[in-house]
Amino acid sequence: MKLILTCLLALATFAANAGVPIQSWTTPQGSRVLLVENHNLPMLDVQVDFAAGSAYDPSGQTGVAAMTHGLLDAGAGRGKTALDENAIADRFADVGAQLGGSLDADRASLSLRVLSNPAERDAALSVLRRILSQPQFPQAALERERARAIAGLREAQTQPDAILGKRFAQLAYGKHPYGQITEESDLKRITRQKLIDFHRDHYTARTAQVTLVGDLSREQAETIARDLLADLPAGTPPTALPDADLPKGGITRIPHPASQAHIAIGMPALKRGDPDQMALTVGNYTLGGGGFNSRLMKEVRDARGLAYGVYSYFAPQASQGLFQIGLETKAEQAEQALVVVNATLTKFLQEGPSEAELQAAKTNLINSFALHLDNNHKILEQVADIGFYKRPLDSLDTYAQRVEAVTLTQVRAAFARHVKPENLVTVIVGGK
Repeated sequence: MKLILTCLLALATFAANAGVPIQSWTTPQGSRVLLVENHNLPMLDVQVDFAAGSAYDPSGQTGVAAMTHGLLDAGAGRGKTALDENAIADRFADVGAQLGGSLDADRASLSLRVLSNPAERDAALSVLRRILSQPQFPQAALERERARAIAGLREAQTQPDAILGKRFAQLAYGKHPYGQITEESDLKRITRQKLIDFHRDHYTARTAQVTLVGDLSREQAETIARDLLADLPAGTPPTALPDADLPKGGITRIPHPASQAHIAIGMPALKRGDPDQMALTVGNYTLGGGGFNSRLMKEVRDARGLAYGVYSYFAPQASQGLFQIGLETKAEQAEQALVVVNATLTKFLQEGPSEAELQAAKTNLINSFALHLDNNHKILEQVADIGFYKRPLDSLDTYAQRVEAVTLTQVRAAFARHVKPENLVTVIVGGK
């Protein structure tokens, strides 16, 4: 118990520091590396990102990026040193390491948490190196995961939230890569060779970024980053994703027998690094991002009891990510709820937040920011995001200043530029 309390205190102390000192450099292979040293705990967190998200699926091969990422640890290595997926899991378990990963439209990530002691650390990193550079993509594993994915798709076809998400993405993005949806026929066309080809083309040194947070020095970090990516092909820098065209606004209603209607309203709106991003973040806290403090919650739930919850958010990405409002309501109340949501949004676009709402949003955003940095893994995610989207290295240090500097005029102008009623797509699944 004493050790646990000591560890928690060390984490809290590190998170409370005014700054997160980020070191950054580029390896000879062309990979970016970011490092945050924290010697309070004998732990190391590593994340490797590639510009290999679902938006990079080859033309006519939707689903290849996700399947490639999902099968990276299904077998790795060559010859006598090859490891199957069980051996990979055992190697990590033997040294108390945890392998994780994620994939979105922009990037594919693998993460590793391990003790910083050289014996455990080096053993885990050696396995990660093979996973990154020598995945086997066994046919049996491909067939297993294909069957699982197809079963998931079939199940999703009956779920109103899945139906909503699929149709909303198609209407919001059209033929843009962000709007491509994986169908059962796409999964059936995936071959092992397509996975090999995608890995060869997109898991390269010049598309890679390594982020390290924890108990290691700059010299150790340089060695780890170099060794992790040493066996990858050089490749070429990632191709920029195209801008998303603005959709034609309108309402699409999809029948469904569920007792609850699922509603989504939104449009492509915001790129990472847009100068308006902070003003939109602050303003959206008042509109629908502030939970019970938001206008949407007060109008839809508190005043009329039309939903248990309603929210709005901006999801900036490499290309224009979504602005979206979402809620569930009783089927017979769907049209009434939609009227209230649209009226609330229209008023907000015209007036913006009040001075009191603006100050409350700033206070809450600033006071809650420390929760995004209260352990090494959260710091890892924040720093990896800074590097991948080429944000300034002092973004975490200047967060409070940038929030405090937002004005009412900036919020109104930013929303006017990025949220246009004539381009808002509305999808209702269910309802009467």
